[in-house]
Amino acid sequence: MINILPMQEQHIEGLASIERACFHAPWSADALREELGKGLFLVAQDETGVPVGYVGCQTVLDEGYITNVAVDPAHRRQGVARTLLTELETRARAQNLAFVTLEVRASNAPAIALYTAAGYEPVGRRKNFYRAPTEDALLMTLTLRRA
Repeated sequence: MINILPMQEQHIEGLASIERACFHAPWSADALREELGKGLFLVAQDETGVPVGYVGCQTVLDEGYITNVAVDPAHRRQGVARTLLTELETRARAQNLAFVTLEVRASNAPAIALYTAAGYEPVGRRKNFYRAPTEDALLMTLTLRRA
C-alpha cells in the first residue's frame, strides 16, 4: 500500500538517499529542504511510513515544472511513479495549472513511456541539456487546460 502526501521535513533524509541512488547529480537534503512548502512536492511512502519515491514540481503562476521523479530502485516497476504522476495531475488541476512540463533524457525510453502513458506529449528538444554523458532532453508537456 502506497500513500501519497506532501513532502515534509521527516521525508528529507530518505528522499536524499533516493536521489543518490537514482541520479549522478543528486539533490542534497538541503536542496530538498528548500522546497518545503513550495510548489507540489509529493512523497510516496510505504505502509511503514518509509519514503519510496517522490515527484517535485515547482509552480510559477499557472505553470508546473517537474524537477524530478525518483523511485527507490527496490520499488521500481510497482506503479509508484505512475501513482505519483496521477496524484500530481489531480493536485495541479485543483490549483488550476494550465500545464505541467518536464525534461527527460532522450535515451530514457522507460521514462518516456511512463510520461506518454500519463498523457505527456513531446513538445520540443533541449540540445545538450544533460551532462555525464552529454545528451539532449526531450521536453514533454501535459496540457491541463487550453488557453
